[in-house]
Amino acid sequence: MRTARPEHRVLHRNRSLYQDVADHARRQPDKVALVAYRGDGNARDVLSYRQLVRMADRFAGALLEVGVRPGDTVSFQLPNWWQTPAIYLACVRIGAVANPILTILRSREVGFILRRTRSRVVILPGTVRGFDHDAMLASLQPDLPHLEHVFSIGSTFEDFFVARRWEDEHPPEELDALTPDPDDVAQLIFSSGTTGEPKGVLHSHNTLDVGSRFASDPLGLTADDVVLMFSPVGHQTGFLYGMYMPLANGMKLVFQDTWAPDLTLRIINDEGVTWTLANTTFVLDLCEAVASAGPVDLSTLRYFTCGGAPIPPQAVRDAHDKLGTQLVAVWGGTELGCATTTLPTDSMERVCSSDGAPNKGVELRVLDDHGKPVPVGTPGRLLIRSPSQHLGYFERPDLDDAAFDRDGWFDTGDLGRVDEHGYVRITGRVKDLIIRGGENIPAIEVEAALFSHPSVREVAVVGYPDDRLGERACAVVVPAGEPPSLAELTAHLAAQNMAKQFWPERLEIRESLPKTETGKVQKFVLREQLR
Repeated sequence: MRTARPEHRVLHRNRSLYQDVADHARRQPDKVALVAYRGDGNARDVLSYRQLVRMADRFAGALLEVGVRPGDTVSFQLPNWWQTPAIYLACVRIGAVANPILTILRSREVGFILRRTRSRVVILPGTVRGFDHDAMLASLQPDLPHLEHVFSIGSTFEDFFVARRWEDEHPPEELDALTPDPDDVAQLIFSSGTTGEPKGVLHSHNTLDVGSRFASDPLGLTADDVVLMFSPVGHQTGFLYGMYMPLANGMKLVFQDTWAPDLTLRIINDEGVTWTLANTTFVLDLCEAVASAGPVDLSTLRYFTCGGAPIPPQAVRDAHDKLGTQLVAVWGGTELGCATTTLPTDSMERVCSSDGAPNKGVELRVLDDHGKPVPVGTPGRLLIRSPSQHLGYFERPDLDDAAFDRDGWFDTGDLGRVDEHGYVRITGRVKDLIIRGGENIPAIEVEAALFSHPSVREVAVVGYPDDRLGERACAVVVPAGEPPSLAELTAHLAAQNMAKQFWPERLEIRESLPKTETGKVQKFVLREQLR
């Protein structure tokens, strides 16, 4: 595994999330740490910082009772419920490695993850959205020889973890002796697998901490802020920014376990939410929901941070006019957290045309196909060195060798350009690159231009095979009202002076785009469908 560069260590606080939360509990024990809305929002769990620490210590004792020791992996496939941060804090308390798993994953993916990690303990949610996770795990267990203990929320988990006061049997001094080194592995999280086999990404307590601050520090967020998270905590977006960041800062965290725009608006109103982070798709959904929501006060919502897709200008305007909030653009990934961000002082044009400037300590390089730096404003492969950088890929030295060079630069797999002010614009993924007759088509830039057409609600531009040119570009559109024609879309691109070679030559109208649970479009699914 990689070690931190000396210049990055100055940004490491050398503290774990448990230490931060325990400090908040001592200073403000009765402050609300977590509000968790379940289902339609009628079920609402509330924990203070004192209660959260008590549960973390209790769960830590339970993990010790079943044989978990420092360095062991604990897997949990849970929604945005109060138990999830308590379980993570318990892992941190005893130096175990947390392995969060997305709840949408099924036997193929979950079996792969559990076989790869050799987890001894897994915690499941029972039946969620009509799917029986316990039955799935029972079918997998014969092929998981390392798995010794399975606990289910609502039954065995409550009986063993919650009902028994393990903190009385494992006093603080015993747990304190297991405090991990801040450079130890804290998290093993698998990529969402939008482009192939999921990769196990390893983070330390320090890299998670820096990555979490990359979202809060540029906006000046403090303990007085209230964070809402509906992106799942099994994904790095929800884990790092919907759980780690607010708790590290002593904020009130509000969980929503099922995406429902009407409920989200009510939660913002009732809880005084000031900040959230999600894909742009969720912004569009909320703007639509406002029209029929009736009286709702959203005045507390100062910032809505967006990543994972270009932000169309109309979304920035609608967010301001309909939600009363300012959109912030970020770029990053599971390995990095938010590496770049726009600032509150940036113009609307800057938010729409860039993915932000590097955060403190982040270095960027843009290289051509021969590994040479390109001129300012020229697209190329994006490489990065960051204090939030992951330690490597779990048991995949081949991936580490391919991703890092000898000077510690990490190849992000993204294509982009950096302007004269240092702002980044992502133009695509290396694997998503469309090459038409030798000409590279910047899919994300075409998508950003098509977003501004009034008949386009969502769009993805992908390649499809062509015998003569190798590939051609297809625009897959979810319409806003009457579907547009291909001629209307290309005329729209012509009016924006986009090179004709970049125009899509095929149009597919869909009711929806295939996405991950965090709203990221799965282009590999579209490419397969178009073939």
